[in-house]
Amino acid sequence: MHIDSLPEFPWDTLTPYVSLAKSHVDSVSDLSVGTPVDPTPDVVQTALKVAANSPGYPPTQGTSALREAALGWLLRSRGVDPAEAGVVEHAVLPALGLKELVGLLPSMLGIGKDDVVMHPRIAYPTYDVGAKLAGARTLAADATTAVGPGTVKLVWLNSPSNPTGKVLGIDHLAKVVDWARSRGAIVLSDECYAELPWEEPWLSSGVPSVLDPRVTGGDPQGVVALHSLSKRSNMAGYRAAFAMGDQKLIAQLLELRKHMGMMVPAPVQAAMVAALDDDGHVVQQRKVYCRRRKLLRSALESAGFRIDDSEAGLYLWATHEELLAEAGNGDLSADIGREVPTWHLVEWFARRGVVVAPGSFYGLHGAQHVRISLTASDGAIDRAVSRIHPG
Repeated sequence: MHIDSLPEFPWDTLTPYVSLAKSHVDSVSDLSVGTPVDPTPDVVQTALKVAANSPGYPPTQGTSALREAALGWLLRSRGVDPAEAGVVEHAVLPALGLKELVGLLPSMLGIGKDDVVMHPRIAYPTYDVGAKLAGARTLAADATTAVGPGTVKLVWLNSPSNPTGKVLGIDHLAKVVDWARSRGAIVLSDECYAELPWEEPWLSSGVPSVLDPRVTGGDPQGVVALHSLSKRSNMAGYRAAFAMGDQKLIAQLLELRKHMGMMVPAPVQAAMVAALDDDGHVVQQRKVYCRRRKLLRSALESAGFRIDDSEAGLYLWATHEELLAEAGNGDLSADIGREVPTWHLVEWFARRGVVVAPGSFYGLHGAQHVRISLTASDGAIDRAVSRIHPG
């Protein structure tokens, strides 16, 4: 696929609003990007340093210590017993960050021309980009009943969702997996926000995994779950992610990655083991995000915003009916050709020195909302709160 056929990189279109926010008398509060700002845990940094003397090539499939740590984490943190789920050690594969996996998996799994890749109606844009890179067509749908005749070869799930924070329950996941298997389609489940639940029942039961035996029947055939350490361990700069699930699909990916030299550096693999083995830092980071979330949500609701979904993850999915009704009345959005209502909301925040992400980045069905990140510093969050609802 030629690069000219790719859509404009969405974040570049936010530039005028970033400039407007930066003109605020006080410093800007950027709540648009979900990049962690808190320190990487000491246990992770120490493991990286200890493994720094690493002159040889690392194993593409990951060290046995890393794969075992991933299985232990699956049991402790996701409530899925690998033995009951049929997930074996060789069905774990590290990767250079989750976005790389999302973008390349359709091509690596043999998806091609005339194949259809299904993803949520409101979705992380790289699902669509990865399908286009493979030459496939995309279908945005939230229910299998919305899919007509045709060859669906790959189904993306994202729970908790980026950007909405919506969580899919066991029954929903099981129905999608059963439906995909009936069509010979692969299911890829992006679960990178799963350890950040905020509301019941997910606080008590945990966010369900697509690898749960209640979903797969104890056989992960045709199913792969994707995980990242960027959010739960503040390791975005490490580029540390992994896939796990169907052993045959993982073996296919491993073979391709060996040919392409796509190896996670050995020190990073050691750091991943330390992160996966330590649950304490995740609990502490969750408390930090919980405080920020409560402050932001209270300010937004006091200013007339409605928070939809947002059951888990690192974002608040917000809309404001009265402000949307005013869209296009001589604002910056109209001046630069932004006819989608979400840009009016983006401008409302920018004039107060706050940058948020327009919901339209995630599909037309997101055009009534903005995504607001919890990952800014405490100081930036506090400034944003005081500007959103000064009272």
